[in-house]
Amino acid sequence: MKNPVVDYDSLPNRKVLCIDMKSFYASCAAVARGLDPLTCYLAVVADVNRPGSVILAASPALKRDFGIRTGNRLFEIPDDPRIVIVPAQMKLYLEISVEITRLFHRFVPKESIHTYSVDESFLEVSGTEKLWGDAWTLAERIRRELKETFQIPCAIGIGPNMLMAKLCLDLEAKKEGIAEWTYGDVQKKLWPVSPLSQMWGIGTRLERRLNRMGITTVGQLAHFPLERLEKAFGIMGNQLFYHAHGVDLSELGAPIMQGQISFGKSQILLRDYPDPEEVRYVILEMCEEVARRAREHGKAGRTVSLGISYSKNEGGGGFYRSRTIDTPTNITSDIFDVCMQLFEEFYSQKTVRKISIALSNISDDRYIQLDLFDQTREKKRTLGYAMDEIRSKYGSDALLRAVSFTEAGTALHRSKLVGGHYAE
Repeated sequence: MKNPVVDYDSLPNRKVLCIDMKSFYASCAAVARGLDPLTCYLAVVADVNRPGSVILAASPALKRDFGIRTGNRLFEIPDDPRIVIVPAQMKLYLEISVEITRLFHRFVPKESIHTYSVDESFLEVSGTEKLWGDAWTLAERIRRELKETFQIPCAIGIGPNMLMAKLCLDLEAKKEGIAEWTYGDVQKKLWPVSPLSQMWGIGTRLERRLNRMGITTVGQLAHFPLERLEKAFGIMGNQLFYHAHGVDLSELGAPIMQGQISFGKSQILLRDYPDPEEVRYVILEMCEEVARRAREHGKAGRTVSLGISYSKNEGGGGFYRSRTIDTPTNITSDIFDVCMQLFEEFYSQKTVRKISIALSNISDDRYIQLDLFDQTREKKRTLGYAMDEIRSKYGSDALLRAVSFTEAGTALHRSKLVGGHYAE
């Protein structure tokens, strides 16, 4: 069966800007201290009192001259008096992000702005030509005003849809400052991209699966039999095929990858966990969070995934395994039971440093399927929603499981954070 032919003439040809604030956290911290974000040596660290704490952001000069990047550890920063080390201030970053969005609102209406993350936004600028000129001219003006108002540099990708604008940003504009991709650039600029993880929406695990199928470039993905992709990945296979052709029909504000694929949570633990019983405590806390996120969206899932990464002190490694159950669920105990099955089966009695949990194979939680062997199922589901309402009203730490008050628990500590870091 032949692949469908993409008719670009029939596709919407909009003007979408994808704007990324360069080294946003580091730039905000530098400006707050009267430093030049482009020339100062500055690192934002999760916890300045822990040598093993992760570096959350590094200024461009620190990356260039010292090779220190996001993900390095505090102890890896050279002992140089020119280097400024500061704690994360999420409240400050969020406040600046809001002000930047207000600046965007001067150029387009609020429904034409999609805040993708704290430091990245999409703007639909089609139809603004009479006010601001073409998309490139407007991009230059926005870039200039961001620099003049906030002293924060940015990069802007321009494309006919959200996906192409994002790819243009990641693959070209971050080097050039401003770049524009059209459908005519797909074969020349998108198809040669390799490794596949450079393509937005393809992570390392998906890349490995595609590599095993003989797909190593975006061009090969675009020409791979669509029927085989759909058989291997379901609806995601269809999306991968069309994304490889630069096709994205999602509206501004909708996720680029249409449809909620999964609800998940991942955390690097504050210390090594050699005791498997303590690991179980954290897994229970995380299952609670995953279930809550699913309930917030009125969803349930059938596939539970558990990922465990071992400490580098013991050689690293780990596992990521999934199991599918018969009935969709968003009940904490159901998710935890499956995680425990996977943990008992694949855990290697090594020290744990990172845990990931995901609920996928998503469906609407419109009804509850009765279980003759568990007549309390409806009560558990109702209790979960009631607990969510209490936490929403009184704070995430208003209701916590007993394990959260043990030395192993992390939920109580994380409830005091903003965006995973201290607010001040």
